[in-house]
Formats: sequence, C-alpha cells, structure tokens
Amino acid sequence: MLFPTLGRVQGLHLAGMLGLILLAWNLNAGRVRLLVGGMDCCRLSHWQALGVVMATEFAISATPGGSGGPPTYGYLLQQHGLTPAHALAIYTVDQLVDMLFFLSALVVIAASNLWAPTNWYAGQQILFLGGLIVLGLAFFVGLVRHYRQLLLFIGRMLRRLGVGARGRRWMMRRILEYRLGLLRVRRFPPSRLWAVYGLCVGHWLLRYSILYLAVREVGGMIDWTYAFLVQMLSLSIGQATLMPGGSGGAEASAGLLLLPHLTAGTAAGAVLIWRFVTFYWYLIAGAPVFALLAGRPAWRGIQRQTTD
Repeated sequence: MLFPTLGRVQGLHLAGMLGLILLAWNLNAGRVRLLVGGMDCCRLSHWQALGVVMATEFAISATPGGSGGPPTYGYLLQQHGLTPAHALAIYTVDQLVDMLFFLSALVVIAASNLWAPTNWYAGQQILFLGGLIVLGLAFFVGLVRHYRQLLLFIGRMLRRLGVGARGRRWMMRRILEYRLGLLRVRRFPPSRLWAVYGLCVGHWLLRYSILYLAVREVGGMIDWTYAFLVQMLSLSIGQATLMPGGSGGAEASAGLLLLPHLTAGTAAGAVLIWRFVTFYWYLIAGAPVFALLAGRPAWRGIQRQTTD
C-alpha cells in the first residue's frame, strides 16, 4: 500500500516543501547574523550565515545525537573572527532560544486544547516534553549562576586526571571567556533579542509544518498541533537512540503516533516524505556546503602540517 500512496505525491508540492526548508534556513541565517553582529567583533553576510546554517544542519544530521553540530558551528564562526568561547556562547544562546520557543509552543497548545478540546489526548505528551525543556533550562541556569562551584569542580577533576597547572589555567580562562560571551549576549538591546526570537519562531513553524503537509499530500488528515507534537516526540526519541539524525527511532515513533489516526500505508508514506524533506534533504544539500566551508580549510591545515 506504500507505493500507491506515494504515487499521489505531486512533484510541485514536494518542491514546495523543500522550498519551505530553504526559507527556514534563511530565517536561521538571519538569526545567526543578529547574534554574531551583536558581539561587535565581526560581521557576516547573509550568504556566509546561510553557509554556516546549512553546514551545521548537515553535521547535526550526519553525527550520532547531533554531536557534530556544536563543533561545526563554532569552527565556522571562528573562521570569521570569533573566539572559540564566544562562538560556543552564541551556539548556546541559539539553543536556548529554541528551547524557549518550544516551551511557549507547548503552553499555547495546552491552552488551545483546554479551550477547544480535540479528539486526541495531548496531556501526557505536553507534560513529558515540557518537563524535558524545563529541566534543560534549569540545568543551564544553574550552571551559569553557580559557575564558581563549577570552576572548582572542574579544577579538582583535572587535577585528579593529572592535568598540570598550566593546562588547568587554560581551561579556566576558556570557561570564563565563555561566561563573558553569554553576558555580552545578555546585554544585547531588547529589539535585537526579540528579532532573534521572531526569526526562531518563523524557522520552527515552517519546519514543523512539513509533517502536516506530508499527511495532507498522501490523502490523510490530522490536526496541525498534533503533527507538531508528533515531531517533537519522535525527534526526541530519535536523538536518544544516538543514531545519526535519529534514524530508525524517529521514523518508528512517528509512525506509531500517526497510526491511531491514519491507515498504515498513509502513515508510512507521510513519514517517508517528512524524513526526506527534514533529514535526507539536509544531508544532500548540506554536504557540499560542509565540504566547502569546513572540509577545505581543515584539509589545507593538514597539508600545511605535513609540509612543515
């Protein structure tokens, strides 16, 4: 039943979904430009920021648990003049803005479900996802507010691992630079921070509309807010599997969550389209950008080292 279902997909509609992802990448590029521009040390053109976004998305999709995202993001921003600590601070703020959006979205979905109940039960999903986000935010705030204790803890651990005084001082300086980078972002004008959040909202609304559109494309019908929750849950489960891009776990969990509302063939077709647009397309489009921006400079550095 899968192939007849996929036969309903129109190429123009699939191209439109890919266009939504491209638009989402551009919104994310605007967010990167605002964050980097506020550091008063360098400027990115829109195309440079778009390259950073696409290369980072490729690294997230191609590595277990998205572990390649932070180093790629930091490395590319360092190529434009940011220190490693400040690049990591910007990445952290970028992720915190994402978490604030998802927490706000869950609150809105919960309120709308109370005001106009639907035929699906969302309470457990919202509580689970909201709890994860709140725990993540609380953990980060605790680390920032109690950074002195963190420095002492890290210093003791490094000493036990046999790291010398020079190495420990280097690590402490990097952590302090990272904190100063966070404080600098905190002093951004409210208008800049609101603009960053607005671009974040636009990016995720576009990206999280893909599953809803995929279901409609194969002839199914679900509520947009349910599709939103399905994607949040399935991608969280996929990341927990530590497979690149959540492969396997994301597809299986999304399919199971859609089955109560769709036939097996329709659910499978929708998940396949969704994953192509939001995972495989990230690999296909991002690979050449990653190779150009991250691979070529790294290869040149290796060549210089071997020549020396």
